[in-house]
Amino acid sequence: MNNTPLAPVTVIGLGLMGQALAGAFLKAGHPTTVWNRTSSKADRLVAAGARPAPTVGDALAAGPLTILCLTDYDAVYELLGPDEIDLTGTTLINLTSGSSGQAREAAEWAARRGARYLDGAIMAIPSGIGTADAVILHSGPQQVYEAHERALAALGTVTHLGADHGLASLYDVAGLAMMWSVLNAWLQGTALLRTAGVDAATYAPFARQIAAGVADWLPGYAEQIDKGAFPAEVSALETDARAMEHLIEESEAVGVNTELPRLIKAMAERAIAAGHGGEQYPVLIEEFGKPHTG
Repeated sequence: MNNTPLAPVTVIGLGLMGQALAGAFLKAGHPTTVWNRTSSKADRLVAAGARPAPTVGDALAAGPLTILCLTDYDAVYELLGPDEIDLTGTTLINLTSGSSGQAREAAEWAARRGARYLDGAIMAIPSGIGTADAVILHSGPQQVYEAHERALAALGTVTHLGADHGLASLYDVAGLAMMWSVLNAWLQGTALLRTAGVDAATYAPFARQIAAGVADWLPGYAEQIDKGAFPAEVSALETDARAMEHLIEESEAVGVNTELPRLIKAMAERAIAAGHGGEQYPVLIEEFGKPHTG
């Protein structure tokens, strides 16, 4: 049994997510200091045992670890940038959403100010914070992460991705690409089936089974991508392209939008024109890896 006292934590930024983060630290037993520009947002947390800091400087001085959950990176600089704000010796963990470039720039800025810095991404909704379903990604120096891993675990399932401060943001947007792509594919299929009187609730279990089956392909497809070899073990891309044409034709016939299937088909056609028609679908990584020139 670990009887070491739990480390104090400061949370700056008390929107819905910031409140959830502070609440999880409190529930886990961490002495928690909070600050927000609109102080009334701290009322519920203060009633639950949090300590309100009168100023940002006081919030930073309350302990060695500060969690930032603000609107954007500009808000971070505006809040912590003034000369009177002393960041020396502080560990900042920035869970503010942004790009990988912004994360790397923020890490350099924090280092110049004498702070240790991790960037992070929250792959969860506020109600999931504090449960194992909340995935919290961190990137930056391993030793900084390890020094605070016990405290961070109060937020959910925490993972350190590597020393590159931009990795958490990259994983975040990669996850969003997956989320929107799956949802858009489901909406395309739902729109098709509605023309035949099939409601979304009826189609959803079938779609879920398809999505799970495709997810099972990912490890094998990833191996092909990493090796740079795409043998057609299941289906050749030129065969897939014919099925894509069926999807476009069916969508046109029943009056459903064809933008998404046409985009998919256009990428496949470019790969086939480049001589990859006999290879397996993951060969399209070459198309996804190119900048858009249209």
